[in-house]
Amino acid sequence: MEKKSNGSTIKVLICDDSAVNGVKMASELINLGFYAYTRKNTGDAILRSILSDKPDAVISDISLSDTDAMTVIQRAKSILSKSPAFIILSEISNGFIERQVLQNGASYFLAKPFGTEELCKAINAVVFKGFDFEFSSDNYDVEIMATELIQKVGIPANIRGYRYIRTAIVECVENGNYLNSITKLLYPKVAEKHNTTPTKVERAIRHAIDSAWHSGDKENIYSYFGYNSDTLRPTNSKFISLATDKISLILKNKNKSEISGNF
Repeated sequence: MEKKSNGSTIKVLICDDSAVNGVKMASELINLGFYAYTRKNTGDAILRSILSDKPDAVISDISLSDTDAMTVIQRAKSILSKSPAFIILSEISNGFIERQVLQNGASYFLAKPFGTEELCKAINAVVFKGFDFEFSSDNYDVEIMATELIQKVGIPANIRGYRYIRTAIVECVENGNYLNSITKLLYPKVAEKHNTTPTKVERAIRHAIDSAWHSGDKENIYSYFGYNSDTLRPTNSKFISLATDKISLILKNKNKSEISGNF
């Protein structure tokens, strides 16, 4: 199940009740552990649901049947002290549209077509507090960002797993295919770079995460990765995946800013 830091299931409102789109999307998300439901794509129906159902994330096309998503976002933010995160979908993708969407209060812009995995990453990105993490460095070097992140969650720098995790995150940011085969592809890649074996890489990373979980700042881990004291510590693959998504999202938003600056 997809959980927030307080242990509850992530609730997702889909602003489309058509069988071919909205209901299908909700079904796919439900199968992956989300609490997903649909509403008509009208401003009033969406706003009523936001006020009564209190979703964590709202997925909406940029244009609705009677208004636009930006208007709904502004209305929600004017009424609620904490409005849900909005993921805006569009058939058209360019820097200008993305800039307008984000500047008007959306948390994420997703161009069609997209896969379920990409949508899940977007939902986790906007819901988990971990994606509010701000890096002190402004040069956006992936290795520096990975180093800062694993330091923040309390992984000791004097153990081997520290270096292995950093390498793993950098490799996954640069090539997302590693996330699909961590045991068969990622561990051997890290092992090759550090002149060791995949088995030792896996064990060292597990030990490093254990060290942070039991001795580090748990509140940081809970906040960054959506875990709480009633759950087990993150698995190797979960930790690496969430860290990779975090850095990738920040880099994506940086690129958006650079693109929008050209308009």
